[in-house]
Amino acid sequence: MMETHEFLVRARVETDVLHAWVDTGWLIPDDTEGRWTFRDIDLGRAQLIQDLERDFGVNGEGIVLILDLIDRMSGMRRTLGHLALVIRREPDHIQARIADGVRDAARTIIDLAS
Repeated sequence: MMETHEFLVRARVETDVLHAWVDTGWLIPDDTEGRWTFRDIDLGRAQLIQDLERDFGVNGEGIVLILDLIDRMSGMRRTLGHLALVIRREPDHIQARIADGVRDAARTIIDLAS
């Protein structure tokens, strides 16, 4: 965890920019007793926002969309990780049935797309 000052230095952003990002929900710091703290993932997100704006010319609406998609993908990956953990706890024959079902579903989707 890093305090606001350290985050500002490491992210190379001005205070007003940080406040704007928090106000828009692009960054959500932990708020304990009125003091913001940030995680490394927040730093990565700040760098992504800067790259999108500076290097790719993405506007605010585009950044909102991209961040939303990233958040959704992260949520799905987390859910799939939990599902994989639960499946690994099942007996081998159940794991095999699940794997067969996944393969069948994938074939069906490919057939529908053709």
